Amino acid sequence: MGELPAPAGSTLINVTYSSLNYKDGLAVTGKGRILRRLPIVPGIDLAGEVVESGENDRFQTGDEVILTGWGMGEEFSGGYASMARVNGTRLQPLPNGITARQAMAIGTAGFTAMLSLLALEDHGLTPAAENHNEVVVTGAAGGLGSMAIALLSALGYRVVASTGRTEQQGDYLRYLGATEVIPREVLSVPADKLLESERWAGAIDSVGGETLASVLRQTRAHGSVAACGLAGGSNLPTTVLPFILRGVNLLGITAVKCEPDLCERVWGRLAKDLDMEKLETLTQVISLHDVPQASKDILAGQVRGRIVVDLNV
Repeated sequence: MGELPAPAGSTLINVTYSSLNYKDGLAVTGKGRILRRLPIVPGIDLAGEVVESGENDRFQTGDEVILTGWGMGEEFSGGYASMARVNGTRLQPLPNGITARQAMAIGTAGFTAMLSLLALEDHGLTPAAENHNEVVVTGAAGGLGSMAIALLSALGYRVVASTGRTEQQGDYLRYLGATEVIPREVLSVPADKLLESERWAGAIDSVGGETLASVLRQTRAHGSVAACGLAGGSNLPTTVLPFILRGVNLLGITAVKCEPDLCERVWGRLAKDLDMEKLETLTQVISLHDVPQASKDILAGQVRGRIVVDLNV
């Protein structure tokens, strides 16, 4: 089919690290309509060094950069190769105090977790106890959920972790900062009430479906729910009652297209708020050769935390 044209503002990157996200798992296994054209290299995020800046004058040869979203690994080739051509205007400099490996341990999952936290804060969520600061994180043992728990707990929130693996992951989730771990079924079973007792000041939901509907029914008046995933389904079986009777905010979160100012804000907060020691404990590193099997594992719910793909081995 021939080589695809390079993206506008093309910059050549020597890729050192990428990561494995749920969307990457769908792309690699072919179980989701992620790859928009062929041939294409998957990998929705990357970290590396500039080899050729091309038309982009923001970076020089040797600069360390990162990129998440903007169709990489979907519309044009991404991070699962030693070299990548990308739109240089979408690149971000590697933040001070974060290595390339750490940036991909954070990756799209951690980036999305921080986007969710910022959206909750922008809608009034604070860790003050008088504001009933209990926040639920669904899909808690996954990459996004793990990052969200670590971030929220570091800021003083009471975090309730919802997972389908309470026995296997309870100690791990409490180590990350969860004050309580509840079985997935508590939130995933349809209720016979249109509204339930108010509990959550906020929520970060990567599951969707019945779980998201249940969280909405239990969110406190004027609380907010950041919806950032659909591991449990894309349908939302709810009513308007949480919104018109309690003023609950449903906040849609996407890391696909993040403007430079917001990206800079996200990475700045990650560098400031994330405990890098905890990040290390929730990260495993694999080679490119291991990606196909790891992709199957992440779709089967058998992956805990974050997976970094090392392009150097």
